[in-house]
Amino acid sequence: MIRFRLDKLRLAWMLILTGQRRVLIFVLHIDAKPKLRGSPGQGVRVSGRASLTSTRKAVMKIAVPIIVAIIGFTSPSWAQMPPNSSFEQEMMESMSKMDQGMVAAAMTGNPNYDFSAMMIPHHQGAIDMAKTFLLHGQDSVLRRLAQEIIVTQQQEIQVMRLRLATLQTGGASAPPEKKQDAPASIPVSEKDRVYTGDQTSNTVSVINPSSNKLLGVIRLGDPVPGALSPLYRGQLLVHGIGFSPDHRTIAVVSIGSNSVTFIDTATNKIKNVVYIGRAPHEAFFTPDGKELWAVVRGEDYVSVIDPVKMKETRRVQTANGPGMVLFRPDGRYAFVPSSFTPELDVVDTKSYQVVARVPQASPFSPNLSVSRDGTEVWFTLKDSGKTQVMSAQPPFRILATLDTGPITNHVTLVENSNGKFAYVTVGEENAVKVFRRGEKPELIVTISTGDLPHGIWGSGDGTRVYVGLENQDAVIAIDTITNKIIATIPIGLQPQALVYVPDAVPTGDGTANLMPLAEAGKAAHLTLIAPEGSRSAAHATVSVNSLGPLDLLQIAVSGLKPGKMYRLWLVASRTAPFEQKEELVTFKTNLAGAQVVQTVGPFRQVLTSNREKTAELTQQRFLLVTPAESDTAEVIQKTP
Repeated sequence: MIRFRLDKLRLAWMLILTGQRRVLIFVLHIDAKPKLRGSPGQGVRVSGRASLTSTRKAVMKIAVPIIVAIIGFTSPSWAQMPPNSSFEQEMMESMSKMDQGMVAAAMTGNPNYDFSAMMIPHHQGAIDMAKTFLLHGQDSVLRRLAQEIIVTQQQEIQVMRLRLATLQTGGASAPPEKKQDAPASIPVSEKDRVYTGDQTSNTVSVINPSSNKLLGVIRLGDPVPGALSPLYRGQLLVHGIGFSPDHRTIAVVSIGSNSVTFIDTATNKIKNVVYIGRAPHEAFFTPDGKELWAVVRGEDYVSVIDPVKMKETRRVQTANGPGMVLFRPDGRYAFVPSSFTPELDVVDTKSYQVVARVPQASPFSPNLSVSRDGTEVWFTLKDSGKTQVMSAQPPFRILATLDTGPITNHVTLVENSNGKFAYVTVGEENAVKVFRRGEKPELIVTISTGDLPHGIWGSGDGTRVYVGLENQDAVIAIDTITNKIIATIPIGLQPQALVYVPDAVPTGDGTANLMPLAEAGKAAHLTLIAPEGSRSAAHATVSVNSLGPLDLLQIAVSGLKPGKMYRLWLVASRTAPFEQKEELVTFKTNLAGAQVVQTVGPFRQVLTSNREKTAELTQQRFLLVTPAESDTAEVIQKTP
């Protein structure tokens, strides 16, 4: 049974008679209240809910015309409205829409959630009615009130939506989540593998961490210029890598060919290739292994791929330029920082909806790491040289912001007998910075690495971390107990992402389908320093990688003025006026006064002193960086 209270109709009549028309239309709300069963102080249940909307509509068809007619007789401005005006119809539509929204709101039994869920459509109804009045009404007092209602109710809707998002993720009023058990520790063995995505040689380097030797490369494509052919079918700009929870599959992301390549870890054989959106960057499997999520950084979504059917099944909308995705170990949330927008999105993996948007200190985040116990997320900011620490539990608060240094690249979290640590690669300093994790993260040691450290990952037992050196075409192994480098391993050209996969090869030697480095091993490495006496801290590292007849030159420079334009030159002399200057590329530094720049040409022979013998002597050339508007040297190539 449903009983109706028409007390507000009587209130409306009293307001009209007493001249208080200015609040009439906004206090008017016909209550169609369901009868509640239960004693005072006890829980109640609703009867007749299914017929609530239809009954309300019937009452509205009678009540609204009556009230509009009453107002028409008593308000000079409304009395001038023509018969059968659209005002009545629009008000009815607003009220019907509000009723439908309130009835459709799912009740959970949680008063905090249910209140917000029902009040949002209620407030939206008030906004819609206020907008309708502004289209038809002329009373200045009522128009001012309508404008105030629109502003205040919109603000209140936003507050309630934010509270709903928090309540949906179990934050604030929900009981705290239990701390998760960390996965079992897996000692280093010959069954483990370290993989790097080699961007210039378009290969995946495969390392045995037991011997710290390169076993070979998986060739996914050809180097430039072969990769630029209109008939080219291989992968281009091999970059990101993720692996399945059973450690039997790696997923390799290629930025230039918009693809994800699935590779069997035991045989190094390509299983399939899935093509997705523009410029994907990184990918990782969900903890249950049923989905692979790949961030499409050139757009604004995460591509969700079925690794059995080998096809995209859905897209998760995020902030523009998602940079990476990793999951909390229990699989409930995915964490997606952005490389273009100062926002990290937290995605509910059941609903595929963003449930929290956490501000980043700056826009460019390429990487993150989640703690084994599911309590912390660390993410890097390459443009500002910072690393931020966030709670992995609602309401996902930022816990710390650390100044780690220009060209802060990747981070990995490890646990061993010494405690819990974060290892961060910092390209500008050619170093890995080690922080003791805790309420206030503490820098405990800086480890000098080599040229432009980039990808990093810890072993299954936390006793080692492996680091890719982008401008040195190598990987180093660090003993995390002593924080000493124990091996340097030559690999493919310009490694980007790096992962450590325990027990990747359950049987056999795991060398099938691997190829030698070949052209991928031909590279030169240079250093640029500030001119003597300049007192400048500017410096740069350079890798010159063979592409066959041409070379790819990549320079990582730092210590310059932030946000300024500079030029890279090829010159014949290391001293002014430098002679035979040829401009190679113009670039703009980031927020930290650093930048990584590439150019292609026949460089290796003229830039290195150990050049191959030719019939004609080739004049030695040097690299120089100057401000775009002057010839003053900022950094010049260092002699061997």
